Amino acid sequence: MSLDTPPLAPVVEALRAQFGPAILSQQETGEGFPVLWITPEASPGVHHFLRERVPQPFTLLADLWAVDETRRQHRPGPARGVTVQSHLISLERNADIRLKVACDADAPRARSVAQVFPAADWYEREAFDMFGVTFDGRASHRRILMPATWQGHPLRKDHYARATEQPPFRMTEEFFAAEEAANTIDPVALGLPVLKDGEELMQLNFGPHHPSTHGVFRIVLGLHGEEVIWAVPDIGYHHRGAEKMAERQTWHGFIPYTDRIDYLGGVMSELPYLMAVERMCGITVPARAQVIRVMLCEFYRIMNHLLFYGTMAQDVGQMSPVFYMFTDRERGYRVLEAITGARMHPAFFRIGGVAMDLPNGWDGLVRDFLDWMPPRLDDYRRMVMNSDLFRIRTVGVGAYDTETALKWGTTGPGLRATGMACDWRKLRPYSGYDQFEFDIPTGSRGDIYDRTDVREQEMRQSLRIIRQCLDNMPGGPVKADHPLTTPPDRAAMQHDIDTLIPHFLTMAQGTVVPRGEATGQIETHRGLAQYALISDGGTSSYRTRIRTPSFAHLQMLPHILPGMTVADVVAHIASLDFVMSDVDR
Repeated sequence: MSLDTPPLAPVVEALRAQFGPAILSQQETGEGFPVLWITPEASPGVHHFLRERVPQPFTLLADLWAVDETRRQHRPGPARGVTVQSHLISLERNADIRLKVACDADAPRARSVAQVFPAADWYEREAFDMFGVTFDGRASHRRILMPATWQGHPLRKDHYARATEQPPFRMTEEFFAAEEAANTIDPVALGLPVLKDGEELMQLNFGPHHPSTHGVFRIVLGLHGEEVIWAVPDIGYHHRGAEKMAERQTWHGFIPYTDRIDYLGGVMSELPYLMAVERMCGITVPARAQVIRVMLCEFYRIMNHLLFYGTMAQDVGQMSPVFYMFTDRERGYRVLEAITGARMHPAFFRIGGVAMDLPNGWDGLVRDFLDWMPPRLDDYRRMVMNSDLFRIRTVGVGAYDTETALKWGTTGPGLRATGMACDWRKLRPYSGYDQFEFDIPTGSRGDIYDRTDVREQEMRQSLRIIRQCLDNMPGGPVKADHPLTTPPDRAAMQHDIDTLIPHFLTMAQGTVVPRGEATGQIETHRGLAQYALISDGGTSSYRTRIRTPSFAHLQMLPHILPGMTVADVVAHIASLDFVMSDVDR
């Protein structure tokens, strides 16, 4: 994959002309897109300029995050203790730009850009929660992933990483009562109404333990009868500190953790992480490994979409489809088990390739699945998409347009359902996707029906891609012959000290990745997944930033749900196809 985007020198020059010394410098990286240091005061203006005033504007805020620089040995750019970074994308240009703001270590402050990019709201709350960054211009700095009573900021380098570094936890009645009280949502404090037409609104805790929230997820609803007046999403119940874990794992050792980011995506979450590592190391993945990666990613796309399809139908009242579709998923998992040795968490990809070659008989298993699925999908289309019940519950419900989708950071099927054919496999082909023939399904209304229809059609396109992998699987190695990926030959190691020492160091310490920064982006089954990595020249990551599509997609709920009924809320949530591990990380 390449993030090498079209030259943006004119945009950079326009920024310098408009903001002058506020554009401090341009950082040299291997990213393939401009990385600019700007002053904190200029941040809202620079973001507004890029979003509104340049041709082919940067309308998608892909991510915003912070980095604790206090223990970093190799720090390019201005002196700082914490860096706040934002990653903007122009889909018209197919180009990226990254902006960095240097902040103080003890009391980091930046300017809020949520008025320019509404999607920045949750990202800024996360930067406050995890790093203690205060954003001037925000009305509130409520924690978002950690409990309101949490002490400290977990992604700072001085915050403990393991429970064993703290005294034993003791649950007392007083502690439990304090936590319960801190978890109460006060609508008045949030500026939300408590009355409509003179009648008191009912406050309903929808979740966190509710079947239709698809995980441990809570939405507090203000209801006037069955009508939703306001909604307050409450996330973090599934937070495990994956980005913190990356700091203490080796580059190879973190691969199994990526599977758990989106526990339904299998190898899909491994790919952007590995592509970023491979970029920093200058590793070229062999052709056979690339095709194997593509084939397995498309298998997991189908596995996820089948689960979505069945549960989506179930959430609007159709009970049968989910049972049929679980039968199909079982057949698919048999193929994945045979190839990777696992079902949900294979940890099969490696830096520079894959763990092992395809087993004998893999082609027969894949061919049987390809023959099995198309007639089943035809049946499901008649059963679900053509059903009057499904159409009544989904057509025109939960609709939003392309502009709204981009404003809130929506990517993947949720964006394509609005009519925008944006797919990173086509936009920026990685892993050889440019060698495959497939179409990008789109919708027109951006409603629940279209979001379902896009995913149904995507399964058919995934089958097309897998068949091309089957028919055109190249020969050759499945892992790059590179010292950072493959230890010296074992036979030579037993006779030669010059190979014994590197072998021992690689196995004992782990891979030493050259210092630098790199980004990996892919089109997952949910949308854009992005890993932004920093290596300080060690055997583990200095900073691993994980941008997930589900986090961005839930942020839109307070702006879409008002006016819906509670039953429509259930259908709309299902149509977003999120999992809480992907939200909370």
